[in-house]
Amino acid sequence: MAGVSRGERLQIMLTRKELEALDTWRFAARMPSRAAAIRELLKRGLSAEGFAIADSQMKSSEFGVQARSVAAKGK
Repeated sequence: MAGVSRGERLQIMLTRKELEALDTWRFAARMPSRAAAIRELLKRGLSAEGFAIADSQMKSSEFGVQARSVAAKGK
């Protein structure tokens, strides 16, 4: 992951059970850190809900919360 810049810090509070579940998943998935595990789970959760992960090649019109309607596509 050379060259990856993470400019924002996010602090969250977890219950003991949530932390245990995270660590259990992390070790089973051989993730290098809790932060890496959380990023991977976040990516998977967003993908499961139909949200794309933006990359530098995407145009703003391709990335959004709501799908374009059939009527809007025809315009």
